[in-house]
Amino acid sequence: MKTADLYIRVSTDEQADKGYSQRGQEELLRRYCDINKLTVRKVIYEDHSAKTFDRPEWQKYLSNLRKHRGQSDLVLFLKWDRFSRNAGDAYQMINILRKLGVEPQAIEQPLDLSIPENKLMLAFYLATPEVENDRRALNVIHGMRRAKKEGRYMGHAPVGYANRTDESGRKLIEPIEPMAGVIRWSFEKIAEGVFNTEQVYKMAKDKGFKGAKSLFWTAIRNPVYCGKIELPKYKEEEERLIKGQHEPLISDALYYQVQDVLDGRKRGKYRLKVASNETMPLRGFLICPQCGKLLTGSKSKGNTKYYSYYHCFDGCTCRFRADKVNDVFVKELSKYIPRSEVADVYKITLIESWNTQTSHLRNGHKQLLSQIRELEDKLSYIRDLLSSRQLPPEDFREMKTEYTTKLEKLEAKLSATENDNVSIDGLLDKGVKNLLVLDTIYNDGGIEKKREVISSMYPEKLTFDGTLLRTTRVNEAVRFIYMIDSELGQNKNRTNLKNSNLSCQVGAARFELTISWSQTKRDTGLRYAPNYLRRREDIKTSSTTNFCDPSWSRTSNLLLRRQLLYPIEL
Repeated sequence: MKTADLYIRVSTDEQADKGYSQRGQEELLRRYCDINKLTVRKVIYEDHSAKTFDRPEWQKYLSNLRKHRGQSDLVLFLKWDRFSRNAGDAYQMINILRKLGVEPQAIEQPLDLSIPENKLMLAFYLATPEVENDRRALNVIHGMRRAKKEGRYMGHAPVGYANRTDESGRKLIEPIEPMAGVIRWSFEKIAEGVFNTEQVYKMAKDKGFKGAKSLFWTAIRNPVYCGKIELPKYKEEEERLIKGQHEPLISDALYYQVQDVLDGRKRGKYRLKVASNETMPLRGFLICPQCGKLLTGSKSKGNTKYYSYYHCFDGCTCRFRADKVNDVFVKELSKYIPRSEVADVYKITLIESWNTQTSHLRNGHKQLLSQIRELEDKLSYIRDLLSSRQLPPEDFREMKTEYTTKLEKLEAKLSATENDNVSIDGLLDKGVKNLLVLDTIYNDGGIEKKREVISSMYPEKLTFDGTLLRTTRVNEAVRFIYMIDSELGQNKNRTNLKNSNLSCQVGAARFELTISWSQTKRDTGLRYAPNYLRRREDIKTSSTTNFCDPSWSRTSNLLLRRQLLYPIEL
């Protein structure tokens, strides 16, 4: 009596659609064995795709056959598609089984493979499920591409989104909080260029991001967060981005800005890591006066308590008490606190500085429009070349993809500049108000707030020589405020001319300016000159004070001239 092994395989869709349950297959196979008087040695249950023979249970069965040859004569299955859905792999596996002394057979599609003509029927039985698989795969691919072209996201929702089904039964994704907020915050932080991606990832984990670093990198590269769906290249269609139907978490401009940072096209000076100790806020901002390295900080145990020190390393013996350096810094910081009486002067100075430093942004809008028109002209030109058969289709597709990608980025930046209407007035009022209480903000703030004040006031590093703090450059706005305080702050109410920086040769009612009245008229906006300025022959000469010092800004000179022409009670 021959011995047979029963191979029972199902897959999820077939089990649901065609009723190929394991129990049903086993019942039919055992009945066949009873009728043909075959002994059942082993039953193999498989729940895996038949596209390949890389199936867990089948590999175990094959290994068992190699170890125990001659224990089985047949391997039975219901149909040939239970055995394989790939004709090439099936022929190879049949040869392997025959060498092991086992004959494969389908009970509902029996074939005597010793007859050569039956191999044609075997090819038909094996090719049919393979064709069915290929057709199903094509239908799935075309259906997914059609859905993506309609703007629907396919597959498992990315982090920050959740899969949903609308009223019509269509699949969609929706943002879920708080993860969506964490992703949005991460994009904004990376775009600032202050922290590198590694630091942003660690901070995002503190805010609730759950996932490995690879998932975070995949997220910040995914255009789905700006409302775009990536359509991959397929046959003659080039890869492109489709506007999605889901709600975006960030703007197009922010997404492309982050990509520029990640690609190295836009990278700022990364901020130092926040010091862990409250007693050493200047850690990382001080330069060693002896060797020029950055001073670090640590605590040293005394008789009764710990003392903090800023010190150098690698053999350098430079060392300062942290509390002493911190006190000197607070005194230095107080020099830049403006006077509340002349807050309007500071605002005008800062507005002029703002307009000067942002003038390139106003020209950026025109440059973007010019670049967009140039790319559109290039696209139109290559279309003309293609229609006149002067450009091969392959080159056209490549150039079109390149120009279209650039055009999308420029349009996103243009949209951002049109929507980015920053109101300087509100920021200015808040900024000047904070400057008036700068020492309070510094003293009452935590370690991160202290370091924010230090980095904003002193763009360059500080050097402490044991007595004084020095730096090569301070914030431009702060420098203007300090100069105005130095020039105007010494003569309150204009009662003590001995301590004034103004010339003592100038009379109380007349002032000699180093500029002409026409220049003063243009700068101040005055329509009529005062009587003492109209009579040039009565104006006394004074050459000791020059209010057109190049170190002063134009606004500072203007304000001083107004103050001299029409003195006010400070």
